[in-house]
Amino acid sequence: MTRTELIDALATETGGDKKVAKEFLEGFTRIVEAEMKKEGEVPLAGLGKFRVSKRAARTGRNPATGEAIQIPAKTVVKFAIAKQLKELINA
Repeated sequence: MTRTELIDALATETGGDKKVAKEFLEGFTRIVEAEMKKEGEVPLAGLGKFRVSKRAARTGRNPATGEAIQIPAKTVVKFAIAKQLKELINA
């Protein structure tokens, strides 16, 4: 689903217009970004949880040459799906 399709689906589901759905999605994104920076975790009941994770530096390989390269440490965002949703999908 693309961002535009999500906005259309939100507008249809709520009976609102696309402009309000777009503003909601943009506001939601800003809130999640701010909370991730501040708390490092954003739980969404019934959907899952966004969390910040740190990856350690490691040695990798250049697939073209096979040469060993050093991959630096970095911070990434992970999403863990809620147990209820996982069970619903796998039912």
